[in-house]
Amino acid sequence: MGITDHFLSVGTCTVICILLSIYIRDPSDDLQDRLKDVINGLMLVEEQHTKLSPKVAVGYGACVDLFVKGKELIAYDEEIGSPKHFDNINSLEELRKSFAYYFQNGAATERYMTNSTLFDLLVKEAEQLPHYRYSVGGNAAVMAMRMSQEGCEVLLAASLTSRHLELIAPYTKVVGGSVQRDDIHLILEYKAGETWGPYTSPRANRYIIHNDKHNPKLHSMKYLKTPLLSFNPDLFIISGLQLLDNIYFPEGVRERKIRQIRDQIFSVPKSTKIHFEMASFTEEKLLKLLREYVIPYADSLGMNEQELANLYSVYMYGNVSIVTNSMPRVASVLDQMRFIYRNIRQETQDISDSRPLTRIHVHTLAFQAVLTEIDSTWKQTDVAAAKASLTAYRHVCASPEIDAESATLLMDDGFSRSLLKDNDAGRVELDPERPVPCWQEENILLCVAAGLICKNAAQTAGGGDNISAAALAVQL
Repeated sequence: MGITDHFLSVGTCTVICILLSIYIRDPSDDLQDRLKDVINGLMLVEEQHTKLSPKVAVGYGACVDLFVKGKELIAYDEEIGSPKHFDNINSLEELRKSFAYYFQNGAATERYMTNSTLFDLLVKEAEQLPHYRYSVGGNAAVMAMRMSQEGCEVLLAASLTSRHLELIAPYTKVVGGSVQRDDIHLILEYKAGETWGPYTSPRANRYIIHNDKHNPKLHSMKYLKTPLLSFNPDLFIISGLQLLDNIYFPEGVRERKIRQIRDQIFSVPKSTKIHFEMASFTEEKLLKLLREYVIPYADSLGMNEQELANLYSVYMYGNVSIVTNSMPRVASVLDQMRFIYRNIRQETQDISDSRPLTRIHVHTLAFQAVLTEIDSTWKQTDVAAAKASLTAYRHVCASPEIDAESATLLMDDGFSRSLLKDNDAGRVELDPERPVPCWQEENILLCVAAGLICKNAAQTAGGGDNISAAALAVQL
């Protein structure tokens, strides 16, 4: 063989080897490369944020979260019968049935336990478990602390014992007075793929029970009245109203309290944006009160996929949906967001002193979707979506750093913008290096960010509050 033939042979072998290595490349390598590109892309978008120090007021309430592993506290009983939803929990049997109902769907929920004796007993048992832990919680307190971490000047309306008030003090100014006994929320956490009896959870989530005494009374609202006016916030967040989902209010008392919230919104100038953070509402009467007295006066709404479906059901059918798909398609969520936006805008345009809805943020496990009106003053919609995705990972993994080995994606390479036949919205292909596609539809801007998921969840409770607050902070 001549020298030329030798080199041709070697070259041919090299090309074949390269082609062969490409052909037999492990598909997981491509997925990991895509994941790293998405992470880098999200962080590049996040870095575009112009850091300011907006003033944010947050109401109402706070609690102490007691975290445990759900299956360690609530033992499975073969006599449980069929899983079942209850508006309120009064017995251990009802708790088991209700826990099974939401566990098998991987759906987050929060329930009031009417039986104070049973609740106190469960708290004592939880404190005997090896992995229990306490932290300051509650929608308002968690959102306030996240806002402070994002550089905002924060005023929080909350009532806690003095030792727990001190934990919030470094982050924000608190008004609401001290109480003798903290409201405790018992957080029953579980991981994706975890089993409980014959049931398997499709995703990590939590089941919350409480027996609150102070928060349902909106004890801190009156303390916010004067400081709110002098504080003159850029944003006023209304949250924690699911704690009014309580059948033991005397007739007319709950409606009067919700009207007082509306009056507090009226007390701030129109230049102060109003955000209403949704939650796990199950009582139809309460949702209708919120539809009448709170939603018409909010510039912005925040919610997860289950809360979106619930709100959609209220406006579409006049009733609530108890549990929904925990991993909905992007197109389905976008269609519901458009419907909510248009219907609320139409319903409230003739209501005196109402505010036109200009922003909706829906956070799901697989993606973040943010809708803003183009002519509104909400800034950086794409940055908000990216920030929400990164915050979801950082909170659930309990780590400020993003580690590709601990993350994963559920979102496909592309998605349809709508499932409706009369909406020829087309399809969006997701570029891993530009993972926050945005587009304009008439007077709205829609941005969708791939959800960055923590594979080994360290905590799930408070996820939505952290995500919503972080996204809001970059849009002020």
